[in-house]
Amino acid sequence: MNFTTIKWLGNSISVLDQRKLPAEETYLTLTTVNEVAEAIKNLTVRGAPLIGVTAAMGVALGAQQIKTTGVEFFKKEVLKICDKLLQTRPTAVNLRWALDRMKQRMEEDTTDKIVESLVTEALTILDEDIATNRQMGQ
Repeated sequence: MNFTTIKWLGNSISVLDQRKLPAEETYLTLTTVNEVAEAIKNLTVRGAPLIGVTAAMGVALGAQQIKTTGVEFFKKEVLKICDKLLQTRPTAVNLRWALDRMKQRMEEDTTDKIVESLVTEALTILDEDIATNRQMGQ
């Protein structure tokens, strides 16, 4: 069996609805930060690593939707996104770790490609999680 629990679609996120398992294999398409937050909160996505990956992708998705050319306003909006996602599970270690990593990436990037940088970081977090899981599986 080869399926994925989460996939970046460029301007949305596809997630396996774990609430329906094992009876159904259903995927939801998330297009807003609010939808990502709800998916974390209502247990659509489960498991610490997946929650972290989902949150990172949620930050990237939200960053794509910010309409501004001002760097300071943009960064404040990304921090609001991070806060919103953190409130879904305030004690979740991987969630906080992923959000902190996305904030760090944002602070380190001084180019006009900051949105692309956040997307890249989210995908890197996903790739690292897949590699860790494969390593454990071996």
